[in-house]
Amino acid sequence: MAEPRVEVRRSPRRRRMVSAYREGDTVVVLLPARMTKGEEKHWVAEMLSRLQRSETRRKSPARTSDEALMARCTELSARYLDSLADPVSVRWVPPMRTRWASCTPTEGTIRVSERLRDVPPWVLDYVLVHELAHLLVPGHGKDFWEWVHNYPKTERAMGYLEGLSAAAGLGMTED
Repeated sequence: MAEPRVEVRRSPRRRRMVSAYREGDTVVVLLPARMTKGEEKHWVAEMLSRLQRSETRRKSPARTSDEALMARCTELSARYLDSLADPVSVRWVPPMRTRWASCTPTEGTIRVSERLRDVPPWVLDYVLVHELAHLLVPGHGKDFWEWVHNYPKTERAMGYLEGLSAAAGLGMTED
């Protein structure tokens, strides 16, 4: 993989903090003006590494295709639902107006809104566990939530989705 173009910006106001971000095809590294060339070289390499790790963590392989989404559901069912949820199909669908995803338990199908392609992986995982749990318990009763809460980031993901919906004025719901 080719090294990205790097632009170093030094600031006399910056004392200790080093940071980096992408600006198009360029990685911008912000450094204190007092740093030596050797320290600059070290911090540029360090920040490129950190940025790469951060971007890799944010990307879920389930975003790439319906097959990858199905594979992720199989992993999540095994980990959190005792492998009992076995969907017939899981697929990405055009943005839904009022839901993040939906499940038809009688058919064993799950549809996931394209709006979720850019959320953090742990949020997508929560939505998938939520829909997989519907294959076990169709409604939103106590038994359903016991399954869903096997996923450790349930509350955090629900808050994320509520905030995303409010910020975008979507009025989205769980189901």
